Amino acid sequence: MKLKIKDIDISSGGPLIAVMNRGDAALLDLHVMDRIKIKRGKKIETVVLDIAESDEIIPKGKIGVFEEVIRSIKLKNNDEVKIIPARKPLSLDFIKKKLDGYELSKKEINQIVWDIVHNKLSAVELTYFVAACYMHVMSSRETILLTKAMVEHGDTLNIARYPIIDKHCIGGIPGNRTTLIVVPIIAAAGYTMPKTSSRSITSPAGTADTMEVLANVTFPLKKMKEIIMKTNACIVWGGSLNLAPADDKIIAVERPLEIDAESQLLASIMAKKHSVSSTHILIDIPGGKDAKVKSKNAALKLKTEFEKIGKKLKKHIRVIITDGNQPIGNGIGPALEARDVLWLLKRDPRKPIDLEKKCLMMCARIFEMIGIKDGYKKSLEILDSGKAYSKMIEIIKAQGGKEIAAEDIKIGKYSYDIISKKSGISKNIDNQVISRISRIAGAPHDKGAGLYLYKHVGDKIKKGDKLFTIYSESKHEFAFAVEFAKTNNGFVVS
Repeated sequence: MKLKIKDIDISSGGPLIAVMNRGDAALLDLHVMDRIKIKRGKKIETVVLDIAESDEIIPKGKIGVFEEVIRSIKLKNNDEVKIIPARKPLSLDFIKKKLDGYELSKKEINQIVWDIVHNKLSAVELTYFVAACYMHVMSSRETILLTKAMVEHGDTLNIARYPIIDKHCIGGIPGNRTTLIVVPIIAAAGYTMPKTSSRSITSPAGTADTMEVLANVTFPLKKMKEIIMKTNACIVWGGSLNLAPADDKIIAVERPLEIDAESQLLASIMAKKHSVSSTHILIDIPGGKDAKVKSKNAALKLKTEFEKIGKKLKKHIRVIITDGNQPIGNGIGPALEARDVLWLLKRDPRKPIDLEKKCLMMCARIFEMIGIKDGYKKSLEILDSGKAYSKMIEIIKAQGGKEIAAEDIKIGKYSYDIISKKSGISKNIDNQVISRISRIAGAPHDKGAGLYLYKHVGDKIKKGDKLFTIYSESKHEFAFAVEFAKTNNGFVVS
């Protein structure tokens, strides 16, 4: 069948999609979610099919195509193309196999990753893969194969330096903005640290969301390398690069589900580290009843899996299990966390002490890995001397930002103080509740939204003391956040 192209000016965000008139589709016995090949000259692409119920949207003799298809085979309005029914991707059979609880082979995993990278799976089909790995956790062997496949089907950052240092926290703890402190300390010491970071999936802010308050985080690989060669480091969004691109597509479907399948979490982290040629990697696993990892046994199991993958990939890897029973730092949300970072680097009295201690400990572990003694003392000297702050400003400027005082960072104009109704000791702070309040207030999509903590676990609290302040850029979201916090503020005081 020959049809004429109609550019419908819609992007799917990934999958290749075309829309046929229901009459034309019936002639070829095609249905929603079937595959067709669109051929023009020597160019051909397999796409997912949707059906238009109205002749006004897609008239007979036309085929509507999304922007991804237009770009893939360089089409324009009224180009004549040939339509050929096609089979569905092979990987759908392998996804069903995983849904049934069976282990996948190297060939099957490679095919799934290839189809993900080349947009052959619809969002629904990719979601089934995420769900399959969530219900039936991959074996160590499968996870290593998934890691290698993710790296193979993407670009690699090659830097002729040694060592190349990296770190990662598995997330789930509000605040905890260690990367923006650790990276400038390590870089100021003269070591290379190419840090790619993610945006938030379930938290009020990811590292990339917070760094974006201070500088651009979206760069092509060539520019990323230039920044690293100039400053020893970078803090960029991994989603803008073609490093392990399957991971970014998986994250996109995980976000609305708010899940992290263990095997995909492991593969995701290690693939990104491998793709930037890291030689020494520090992994932070915060554990606690409101964290992603809720027990010591679960943390130790995850630690073992990271070490297995690190060994297979020939990496020096150290895994630390840290306290994840409460938020780290005071600011929760991109702009509020960025203020904390600048206060800490500037040695301002308002700096969050808990965040500083954790960052110094992490730097000490990194220095130990590369054979440097007294790493804690060395890190503190770099902080106190102002070298870490100077390095951070150098990185910010290299990434298109400019030096800014913490006080000049714009935070939400609507604010409300949550007050303690009783005196006592703060026994617990629920991470999930704190995250939820911040997200309801608008974080991370509104950079100035979130909350600022005044109390932490173990602090003495008097009736009438401020526990935290909610900030929002939206009057509507602000009202919802305040209403929620009044019924559940996440604090246990006794």
